[in-house]
Amino acid sequence: MAGQLSNLGIVARQQPEDGRAPGMLSRQAQDLKSLVHRDLIDKFDLDKLMLMPDGRARQQLLGVIHQLLSQQEVPLSAIERDALARDVMNEVFGLGPLEPLLQDPAVNDILVNTCQTVYVEKNGVLEKTPVVFKDDAHLMHIIDKIVSGVGRRVDESSPMVDARLPDGSRVNVIVPPLAVDGPILSIRRFGSKPLSAHDLIAKGAYTPEMLEVLQKAVRARLNIVVSGGTGAGKTTLLNVLSSFISDKERIVTIEDSAELQLKQ
Repeated sequence: MAGQLSNLGIVARQQPEDGRAPGMLSRQAQDLKSLVHRDLIDKFDLDKLMLMPDGRARQQLLGVIHQLLSQQEVPLSAIERDALARDVMNEVFGLGPLEPLLQDPAVNDILVNTCQTVYVEKNGVLEKTPVVFKDDAHLMHIIDKIVSGVGRRVDESSPMVDARLPDGSRVNVIVPPLAVDGPILSIRRFGSKPLSAHDLIAKGAYTPEMLEVLQKAVRARLNIVVSGGTGAGKTTLLNVLSSFISDKERIVTIEDSAELQLKQ
């Protein structure tokens, strides 16, 4: 393996020439990351490692990764070595290149338009990120990791699937032959703490008088239709409206994907 890695010819501290942000891995460094990841799979039982306490498992695996990197005849700066180790950790414990985006609370949507193009939405603004996957197979590995976690599968016979991450984020996947350019993945994130009626007033979304009318409409058991485009705040409003329902009422929800967070 050392010979394979040394042949990659990675040059440390080389400035990116393809528009990547500082700290992002080059294509050659991604190859190195893949080789180290495969070496870990060959030498260690990662399933047993997952049964260990999270902190202990991460500490043990991080030490092994740094040891493997130090054994290679590849010139890497300390920053590049840490970035590689962090990426391998994300491959094992998380969703690979998507993990930093998932850890950013400002990111509302993650849109993977093929393995080389990833967009995020922050504060209602869509922006392209420097995040890339090594290839379609790498992206499919992450997709399989997501859908298998909820007992689903996605392949040519079933090329479209909806799933959810442990934090409640909604995931939509389309793969070939429906997706002609390669696998497509979108992740719609939801805040862990839903906005309350007071939050909506403070943000200027509604006036106190508007919410008073809606509150009385709910308590009078009137039919209410909430409509709007993606990201307009339909689920947020429904969560607020549900808070006006009496605790003595029996509530039945019919949802394609469970997103309401009832207060009762």
